[in-house]
Amino acid sequence: MEPLRVLIVDDEQELVSTLVERLDIRGIDAEGVGNGTAGLEKIRDHDYDVVLLDLKMPGMDGLEVIRRMHQDKPDLKIILLTGHCDAENTEKGKQAGAYDCLVKPVGIDTLLILIHQAAGR
Repeated sequence: MEPLRVLIVDDEQELVSTLVERLDIRGIDAEGVGNGTAGLEKIRDHDYDVVLLDLKMPGMDGLEVIRRMHQDKPDLKIILLTGHCDAENTEKGKQAGAYDCLVKPVGIDTLLILIHQAAGR
């Protein structure tokens, strides 16, 4: 079985680097970018099983990124990973097409379970 491919889109570079490393150690092929525009470029050029997406970023926010990603790849599973995951933002995210929403910081085991569920594995 091929490893899962995960794209992380977050403006916190230290978080992105840490998640990429922690997922890679666990056999998940992870890449990270620092903004929504870069995330949109990545999904146009590559196939990912799951995207981990911050909600609040400079420029384009996570909800707009979800909408645009789903224009290109409607079946793409997107998990919001944010410090702003209250009930209202979770509902807005799901209406935009997010699979689920997790609050930062999140434990790696919880994140892995949700990534595998979203990817159908």
